[in-house]
Amino acid sequence: MRGEIARRVTAVVGVGPGLGLSIARRFAREGYIVAILSRNLEKLMKLAEEIVEKEAKAQVAAIRIDCADGKSVKEAFEAVHSLGAVESLVFNTNTPFPWPPPKFTDVKPESFERSITVPIMGAFYCAQQVLPGMVERRKGSILFTGATASLRGSAGFAELACGKFGLRALAQCLAREYQPQGIHVAHVVIDGMIASSQNANDQTGLNPDAVADSFWQLHCQDKSAWTMELDLRPFFEKF
Repeated sequence: MRGEIARRVTAVVGVGPGLGLSIARRFAREGYIVAILSRNLEKLMKLAEEIVEKEAKAQVAAIRIDCADGKSVKEAFEAVHSLGAVESLVFNTNTPFPWPPPKFTDVKPESFERSITVPIMGAFYCAQQVLPGMVERRKGSILFTGATASLRGSAGFAELACGKFGLRALAQCLAREYQPQGIHVAHVVIDGMIASSQNANDQTGLNPDAVADSFWQLHCQDKSAWTMELDLRPFFEKF
């Protein structure tokens, strides 16, 4: 039993210095081996070192991934699976967008294509890599990070909204197909900006550590009361 617990793996796809880092630290704190994945391996290695410094006995693997490339995803998850059984996948990729938002006619086709490919195809590729093992064990969670744009499109945000709409649809489809097989699939709507620090008094946005707590709670929910969609916003956010 101890060996099984020691080999539990969480894969966090889309790890930067904000929410992704906080989620990785939260799962590492609970004894999970954490695989952190993103495109920039150099930055990822520094974040892995930070997790190990702040979380006692943390086991972290930094793995490069390009979610727009199916081959890259497959190779990345071969490395993830070598760590142990993946109990949780957190798909947390970020879709960068310019500010102020551009006119629709100024959006480049290649930019629009990538804004759809990374969140939708990336989630598709990653979910396919972990679902067979989860189904076999009849256990696991797949958590997707959404945004306000997952629920409504706004002027100037076609790139962000189209990708997030698709990601939410995929989450709903997977939840309905795999929940009866013991897999908890949930979509988290981040309705506001993520704060730049973990200071509880920082009122610039959502505290990333607090948001990470919600991801952990979703992973731990009892099967009799699973959440499919959770929306989070700071107390001062109008909605």
